[in-house]
Amino acid sequence: MSLEAIQKVTETEQTNRTRKAEAAAEAKRIVAEADRMGRQTVADARAAAEEKVKAMMAEAEARAGERTKATQAENAQACAALKERARPQLDRAADLIVEKVGK
Repeated sequence: MSLEAIQKVTETEQTNRTRKAEAAAEAKRIVAEADRMGRQTVADARAAAEEKVKAMMAEAEARAGERTKATQAENAQACAALKERARPQLDRAADLIVEKVGK
C-alpha cells in the first residue's frame, strides 16, 4: 500500500471517528432535550391539575356555604314555627307544673 493510500485510510478513519463522536453528542443533546421537555410537560400538567383542584375546591366550598345558609334558614323557620305552636301551651304547662309541685 502506498503512503498516499495509508494517509487516505487514516484520514477516513479519523473522519469517521469524528462523525461518530459528533453523532453521539447530538444524540445525547436530543435525549437531554427530550428529557427536559418531558419534565416540563409533567410540571405543566401538575400545575394545571393543581389549579383545577383549587377551582373545584372553591366551587365546592361555595356550594357548601350556600347549602349551610339554606339549612340554617330552614332550621330557623322550623324553630320559629315550633315556638309559635308551643307558646299557647305555655300557660297550660305552667299550670301542670304548679299542680305537680303543689301536691
